[in-house]
Amino acid sequence: MSASPKEQPSGKPARPAGGLWGGRFDRAPDELFYEFQRSFAFDRRLLPYELAVDRVWAGALESAGILTVEEMGDTLAALDKIAERAANGPEWLDASPAEDVHHFVETALVEYLGPLGFKLHTGRSRNELVATDFRMFVKEAARETRAAVARLIAALVGQAESSLGVAMPGMTHMQHAQPILFSHFLLAHAEAFFRDTVRLEAAAAAADACPMGSGALAGCALDVDRAAIARELGFSRPTANSLDAASDRDFALDYLYALAVIATHLSRLSEDFVLFASQEFGFVVLPDEFSTGSSLMPQKKNPDAWELLRGKTGRVTASLHTLLTTLKGLPSSYQRDLQEDKEPVFAAHDQAVAMLTVAAGAVAATRPNEARMREAASDPALLATEAAHYLARKGAPFRHAHEIVGQIVREGERQGKSFSALPLETLRKFSPLFGDDFYDALNLEAALSSPDVDGGTAPGRVREAIGAAKRRLAALGVKA
Repeated sequence: MSASPKEQPSGKPARPAGGLWGGRFDRAPDELFYEFQRSFAFDRRLLPYELAVDRVWAGALESAGILTVEEMGDTLAALDKIAERAANGPEWLDASPAEDVHHFVETALVEYLGPLGFKLHTGRSRNELVATDFRMFVKEAARETRAAVARLIAALVGQAESSLGVAMPGMTHMQHAQPILFSHFLLAHAEAFFRDTVRLEAAAAAADACPMGSGALAGCALDVDRAAIARELGFSRPTANSLDAASDRDFALDYLYALAVIATHLSRLSEDFVLFASQEFGFVVLPDEFSTGSSLMPQKKNPDAWELLRGKTGRVTASLHTLLTTLKGLPSSYQRDLQEDKEPVFAAHDQAVAMLTVAAGAVAATRPNEARMREAASDPALLATEAAHYLARKGAPFRHAHEIVGQIVREGERQGKSFSALPLETLRKFSPLFGDDFYDALNLEAALSSPDVDGGTAPGRVREAIGAAKRRLAALGVKA
């Protein structure tokens, strides 16, 4: 390896004969193979973490007597120059022929320091380096995604608070079932995303162990303090086994699983809003800023934001399957297949954060069509369960009450009217328990107030749930 690769006649930077593995090879890698096996195009994203690890490792080498205090200082200064140059001149990275991010930094160090630049790699392997960099990325990525999830929850809670009192038909099997509050519906989705924050925390915790000091597989031959290295890099602990540390990617799977579940929750939310925006439902008014029109039909306003969110879910889920498939046949220790671990994680992370951001904006900008929702929720058919509860409170076993109400619903259909419009004498043919107070029990407000339990749709309970969600958001550092 040379400090500054010379230009070939083609104008491309020369490739070092042995890459990072030195004198074992007489000939340079095949040009096509070299490009095929390069990862710098995507693992350059790990450069900030690589430089952080390099700074700490320089201190560890000084403590182990490999670097003098002066050499350590020169190395740290060079690492700072690399960071500054990379931040201010991305074209420098674009033009680099480096095999990977580790090769890039070492080449730059040699450019600045000469032979001293090679000393930083003493006692360590790229296997532990990439594992450490990747864990640092996942920890930070999980925090970023959790913040994006919290912002979406805040949008849902804010919409729930502003829409408190708006009734809608709750559905099972896509059939109208019982009246609920629109706020209750929104908080149901918020609960799913609250669970996602727990999964993200678990993924970050799984990544919170430092592989540095593990070597390629057997451990470090130098007298380094692994616990101190872990602390300086922001880890809670060092990894427990050097062989496992080189190949463990469970933390990446955990993160991808968390992202896949988030995407699934986003897809379900999207499906609801796509349906609610249709003319058949008409429950919500699509915001202009998160909708598109038709190139042919002037009247159209399409729920493209929600449709794209629903569609992009497949990308995130595919990333989880990609890494699972990569890992499934690998033997112990590091294998080059593991180079394929980062791209699916990077792609899924970027996609999920973008999806969450768009969803939060769309939720906040959407407005419920209160009149249409209330009309649909006021359908007497949705009060059949209340009728069964009425009979149960009068002493009928619920199964009998259920059957009786089913019979009067069918009788109403025969007569071409709602069961709630049947006269009392007709109702008493089915059960003597029906009284004059039956009709008072059959109204929308009574049905909404009836499930007055923790987690129910009664207005008071929903109001309490909004307050509880705000407190949970505050614990996540977000104000609703």
